[in-house]
Parts: sequence; C-alpha cells; structure tokens
Amino acid sequence: MNEDEIILFKQKAKQWAMNFDVCCYLDSNQYTDPYAQYDCLIAIGQQHQLKANAGTAFAQLRSFYEQHRDWLFGLFSYELKNEVEHLTSSHSDDLHFPDLYFFVPQYLLAIQKNAVKVLKGNASIIHEIEQIELIRPDNPKLAIEKRFDRETYIQTVEALQGHIKRGDIYEVNFCQEFFAQHASIDPLSIYEALNALSPTPFSGFFKLNQHYILSATPERFLCKRGNKLISQPIKGTAKRNGDPIVDEQIKATLKSSVKEQAENVMIVDLVRNDLTRNAVKGSVKVEELFGIYSFPQVHQMISTISCELDPNIHWVDAIKNTFPMGSMTGAPKIKAMELIEQYEKSKRGAFSGSFGCISPNGDFDFNVIIRSILYNENTQYLSFQVGGAITYAANAADEYEECLLKASAIMKVLSN
Repeated sequence: MNEDEIILFKQKAKQWAMNFDVCCYLDSNQYTDPYAQYDCLIAIGQQHQLKANAGTAFAQLRSFYEQHRDWLFGLFSYELKNEVEHLTSSHSDDLHFPDLYFFVPQYLLAIQKNAVKVLKGNASIIHEIEQIELIRPDNPKLAIEKRFDRETYIQTVEALQGHIKRGDIYEVNFCQEFFAQHASIDPLSIYEALNALSPTPFSGFFKLNQHYILSATPERFLCKRGNKLISQPIKGTAKRNGDPIVDEQIKATLKSSVKEQAENVMIVDLVRNDLTRNAVKGSVKVEELFGIYSFPQVHQMISTISCELDPNIHWVDAIKNTFPMGSMTGAPKIKAMELIEQYEKSKRGAFSGSFGCISPNGDFDFNVIIRSILYNENTQYLSFQVGGAITYAANAADEYEECLLKASAIMKVLSN
C-alpha cells in the first residue's frame, strides 16, 4: 500500500474495531523511534481479559501473562499508586475506569512502513476491512467547565510552593480537570480530529465497553526491549510559532532555560532512582539529557534514561517499581502524591496512568496518559486534565497559561 492507502486503511480498521466491545489502537504517527517494534498496532476484540482493583493488581497481571504468554493490551490507572504505596484516593469519580485492565486480542494488525500484517486472526480480515464505507458523524459543540478558576489555581500553586519552601517536596505535578456533562459524542471521530490536529508518537485510542481514551500523548512511560528498560520523561514546554525564525528562537530558549532544565533534571534523578530498583548494578544511564522535540502545538524537553533489567526481577515488577511515572507525580514521590491528593479537586483515575502493549516474549511499551480525553458513554461524562511541574522558581500565572496551551488542541477539537 502507498501512504494514502495506509491512512485510509487505518481509518477503516478503527471503524471495524468499534463493532467490538474492546479495542486498542496505538499509532506512532510515523515519528522516528529507535525502540518501536511497529509503526501502528490495532488490537480488536478480547479472547481473555483481566480486570483488577488496586491491591493485588500487578500480581494478577503477572499470573495473567504467565497463563496466556500472548500479546496483551491494557491500562494502568494512576490509582494503582494505592497498591504501590500506602496512599488513598478520596475525590469523586465520574468516569469509573478500572484500576487495571488487560486483554488478549482476537485480532491483531501491525503496520510497518506501508505494509499491513495480521499477527492474530485470519488474513481475510484485511479484505473485510478494506470493503468498509467510512462514516463521519458530526459532533455537537460541548460546554466545557473547569474545576479551578484562574485565581483559585494561582492560590493553590502558591500553597504548593509553600510546601517547597518548608522542604516537604522540591517539585510536584499539579493538574486541573476540564469536563463536560451530558456529552453525547462519537468517540472515534473525536479521536480522528484530535490526531489530525495533534499527531504524536504515542497516540492511541482505547475502547473498553463504554469507556474510551482518546489520546494525543507525546510521552513514553516505560519500554522494555530484550533486557533493556527505557523511560523518556517530559518536563519543559514552549508554544510553537508560525514564523520559522521565531520558532527556532523559541526552541533555543527552551533548551537553554535554567528553569526548565531544573524541572527536567529533578524528574530525571527520580526516574534514575526508580530504575535502580530494577537494574543490574551500575547500568542506569542518562542517554539523552534535555533533548528538544517538536510537535504541532509545542516544543518539549525530553530526557532518555535506561538500564539493564536485573534477571532476577520480573518485568511486571519492573513496571510496579517505577509506577506512577515521576513526570506525573513529583519528588520526593510519595509526599508529592499525598499533596496531589490534598490539593487537586478530581480523582485522576486513568489520567496520568498508562496504556500500551506487551508482546508474547515480555517486551512492552507504555505511554503516559496526558493530552487525552476520557469519556464514559453510559454517564455521558467527558473529562481531560492538564498540569505542569510546580517548583520553587515557578510563576503561578505562567503555569496557568501553560495549562491552557497544553489543553488547546483538545479544546479546539471539542469546540469545532
């Protein structure tokens, strides 16, 4: 197939997948990635599934994998923090995603370059998908509400900076929720619009019965290739400019920003510490520090940390030992999560968790659920959250504007 035919095939495959209770679509949007196995994976239908609450969820996933030794696709909710550490969640939950969910797909399609391969199922499904006529429903404009107004957000950031001054923490990822009630949408067409406006390397669409994740995330949580673990936290954001000369200046300013570097290196140190729990002694290394990567709306500062996995540690435990990801918590990690619970107004649930895939040999790749719309079709509740790193040097008003920038692609899609 040529490039246009692949684009059309992806659209038809997603529409075909919507006929099933469960599906997961992972798309790199042709970004170059040395760790990716495929450009795109489409998992459809469930042969077997695991749904678990925080408590013994990671142990259940390990047993589920050992039982099936097959491709698994699934979700880690942020609320698994309550299993990893002695933490609680008291905020109301209007989305009701499971804490952990994984499934063995009935059908699995892989796209590499311009070739489609059936990894599970009959090869005839390619022809079946190609015969589909695309449906493009309209979506209503939604009335988006905020949990924080600007003034309250700024006051809360200043309160968190008070904790930093007292030495409780030195960085915290503070998030705010945008939401719509009585939202009747077509999730697939919303995802298509979001991915067209903001294509990212860890983009994905996840349907779990009446629950949907529509993601334009640029961030990788954790990847395993052979005996190597790779994490790529993002800290540092700058708005792009239509003038190429100005845009390059913005990019250079971000790369040299002492504030952004300080935020980034704090999380790099946290990730290094997390990986040490999984690593062969002396194998943790920073492969890239303060790398600048450009996306349609923003430039991002991304660092890459890796280690060699200790052969005595199961890869499920390696995920547990690094969860939740440091870029979405802060440092020190446990105290930051306690303050997140205290100062945020919404249960995170799937937001700032992760979804992705595990291959039969135990390799895996998981994103960070940011820049993502979460939707419960039963309750017609739609939500997305945005946040940023709060440090001693942060300016609360600037942090608020950065949140709006991160939300801009989603807001544009939902208001069209």
